[in-house]
Amino acid sequence: MVVQTRRQFLTTLSLAVAGGLIGQSRASGAEGTLETTTLRFTRTPALCASTPLYVAEELLRAEGFSDIRYVDTGSATESANAIGAGQADLSFDFAVASIIGIDAGQAITVLAGAMAGCVELFAKEGIKTVADLKGKRVGLRSLGVTPHVLVSIMAAEVGLDPAKDIDWVVDPKSTPIELFVSGKVDVFVGNPPESLELRARHIGHVILNSTIDRPWSQYFCCMLAGNREYVRKNPVATKGALRAILKATDLCASEPEPTARRLVDRSVAARYDYTLQTLRENGYDKWREYDAEDTIRFYALRLHETGFVKSTPQKIIADGTDWRFLNELKRELKA
Repeated sequence: MVVQTRRQFLTTLSLAVAGGLIGQSRASGAEGTLETTTLRFTRTPALCASTPLYVAEELLRAEGFSDIRYVDTGSATESANAIGAGQADLSFDFAVASIIGIDAGQAITVLAGAMAGCVELFAKEGIKTVADLKGKRVGLRSLGVTPHVLVSIMAAEVGLDPAKDIDWVVDPKSTPIELFVSGKVDVFVGNPPESLELRARHIGHVILNSTIDRPWSQYFCCMLAGNREYVRKNPVATKGALRAILKATDLCASEPEPTARRLVDRSVAARYDYTLQTLRENGYDKWREYDAEDTIRFYALRLHETGFVKSTPQKIIADGTDWRFLNELKRELKA
């Protein structure tokens, strides 16, 4: 295992920028001065979603941001709520959480797709497919959270009625992974690092992996969203932040080994092997290829069909998305 120092990581980053791997900085100032140099990100325990935010720090400083903060939230739902309430400026999190927030009238604007994959359904022996979830127990922290929503629309996709056919188990004394490991539930919905821990311990088996299983693998799981007023008042800052984060996802995809080492050296991530596996297995390189609006349409339709949102996909897109920065950056940051 090669240990990389901070200096070596920044050298790699500088070379990547110089070589055109992740595009040019905003050094020319052609877009004008940042309206604010403060940027608040939501931060959840999901390693897959938090990693690019940390990788982006040096790039954000190059854009002119000097005060980068993190607002800790326990779930994607809490992250969306924080964005909607103006307690944070930007999030990198599950698309479904933003869509549900937009439907509820929260001030959320989805700006870009960021990553494909990361969600895995673990099941005990005898359960081979999502269709086998009928009558089975799925552990949750609470109803309405992202795992509940995702399993519901996945179950509906194969003809199950998630409200009637699945036994949703909420135990305030135990986490969902604890319930699964102890055999109190049949299914666990995971993402890194918990999913990697189960795989390493050979507990259960994966019946669905959104990185490789259709139709889920064809859409973003995580997207970049902002507080609506922040985006409206700070277009230069919004585009600069978006540019830095998208460059960071490129770096996650193209330089996984030094990136993982850097995060562990900073104590952002606990384990090098889990961090490297997360970077290698998830689609951080899909933001140019996949259609962000199509992702919103796909999930909004399924959320509408299962009763999680009342709005049509067209209304969600009209009320809660803004692709102008993404479209500009796709032209600017050509591969």
